[in-house]
Amino acid sequence: MILSHKPKSLLRLLISPTSLTLKWVSTITAKTCIPLHQNALDHLQSLYNAKPEDQKNRDYELAMVSALKSCATHLFIPQGQQLHSLVFISGLKSNTFIQNSLINMYAKCGLMSIAESLFYSCSRLDPVSCNIMIAGYVKSGRLNDAHKLFEIMPDKGCVSYTTMIMGFAQNEFWFEAIEVYKDMRNVGVVPNEVTLASVMSACTRLGGIWDCRTLHGLAIQMNFNGWVIVSTNLLQMYCIFSSLEEARSLFDEMPERNTVSWNVMLNGYAKAGLVKLARELFEWIPEKDVVSWGTLLDGYVKVECLSEALMTYGAMIRDGVGPTEVMVVDLVSACGRSLAFWEGQQLHSVIVKSGFDCCDFIQSTIIHFYAACGKIDLACLQFEVGIKDHLASWNALIAGYIRNGMIELAGQMFNKMPGRDVFSWSAMIAGYTQSEQPDIALELFHEMIASGIQPNQITMVSVFSAIASLGTLKEGRWAHEYVSKNSIPLNDNLSAAIIDMYAKCGSINCALKVFYQIRDKSSTVSPWNAIICGLAVHGHANLSLRMYSDLQKRLIKLNSITFIGVLSACCHAGLVDLELADWKKQRSL
Repeated sequence: MILSHKPKSLLRLLISPTSLTLKWVSTITAKTCIPLHQNALDHLQSLYNAKPEDQKNRDYELAMVSALKSCATHLFIPQGQQLHSLVFISGLKSNTFIQNSLINMYAKCGLMSIAESLFYSCSRLDPVSCNIMIAGYVKSGRLNDAHKLFEIMPDKGCVSYTTMIMGFAQNEFWFEAIEVYKDMRNVGVVPNEVTLASVMSACTRLGGIWDCRTLHGLAIQMNFNGWVIVSTNLLQMYCIFSSLEEARSLFDEMPERNTVSWNVMLNGYAKAGLVKLARELFEWIPEKDVVSWGTLLDGYVKVECLSEALMTYGAMIRDGVGPTEVMVVDLVSACGRSLAFWEGQQLHSVIVKSGFDCCDFIQSTIIHFYAACGKIDLACLQFEVGIKDHLASWNALIAGYIRNGMIELAGQMFNKMPGRDVFSWSAMIAGYTQSEQPDIALELFHEMIASGIQPNQITMVSVFSAIASLGTLKEGRWAHEYVSKNSIPLNDNLSAAIIDMYAKCGSINCALKVFYQIRDKSSTVSPWNAIICGLAVHGHANLSLRMYSDLQKRLIKLNSITFIGVLSACCHAGLVDLELADWKKQRSL
């Protein structure tokens, strides 16, 4: 029966309000959220003719609130403004219920200045209107205003705290979100399922596995673990903290799962490189969406399983799911790394047919792909037919020339560039270093600094490599000091480059000093290789072997360069047989 009332009849029912019809209006708008129809504007004028005694009717007020709620839900600003006029004419502007509905309507429609004007015209702070304003401020990105009002509002409840927590979390103020949650718990306000979901989102960025388990326990204690939104956020936390066994246990116990839940668990496996488990789970997903397919594709690409990724892509197309720009870019990049020219060309045709080729990052990816496959002529053709304003395309072609040993052509492109960024400069500096022209590389580095471009870690790795080739210790010390003064973070590759530079410039003590500073922070073998090889070259065989022994006690994967350095040290110490035995042992593991 309710659905028999058409949306356009909503305001008509207000023309001659009766107890029965107004209750119908309230029920319709509250339960079905039917919007005000455009044609209903024709009846607004008739509202002004309603009898004064009817306008004071309680059901009339409820109908007005319902109408304003409908305007807020569907962002019908003109209708809402005309209802606002009717509120004034009807003498209902001091009615708290209607006043809050007006504030809500303007706030949700993005007219915060009018909402503020109405709010501050109130005689006292009302918790409901405060919550509405806080939500409006959050929606419009005015977090400071939201927090100021939150601090002074009376009777903060679950809605107030949850709105503030959600606002901070959605705008990536994770610490502030958790602080508000702590305050909420300290004052005894009980959170709801939305609160916990938002706090979990913040803890994912700031917390650890213990925070995840604590929130999981709280969800069980408060009987929220059956809510999909809570369980899914918990699932995401466990996956992000690489606790996949706990994540799978929670997933299996979930009484209800939606597509997001399946995708979160799938993403956990894919990110961890467990593509077999990811595939098994994928087959069980009842309703696969584009995210499901994309996640599995990404998992295969990350572990360099190109053939499986391409087969999955084909199955996705046959299933009627269209590709996204990100999917195609990942696949083309993988084809470039695997030198799969034919497959990459087929994907290029898909890109053109889909109209994705106008995106700058896709255009540069195609250029990278052709250059990686040694088809520099096709890379140039793609650059010529593309948009020249895309700096990424210039950088891609320069990198392609360098990769194919065409440093002079790369230099010509660099000189023609309409603008240069850190990647442009870094590519050229690396190119000159790799082509055994370190003096030009350093000259370009100083030119880069003079132009106001801040070098990054990749730039500095090439710079230290160039200095090491020249053996200029003074220049090396200056560059090291430059890194420190400009707060360029030391990653393993940069640390290894600095250590190698000092060793090759004859200052093994400085190399050791740098190594000891970063030894316990390194997660890869690069810095260890640099110091082991450096010590061996300088004749410190015993210390080099002690470094190797220390390295073996750590959870760091060795590579062939490690054994070359150790072999060099053993040669100096007359221990070649020992090294060969150790090498055979490592090969058997």
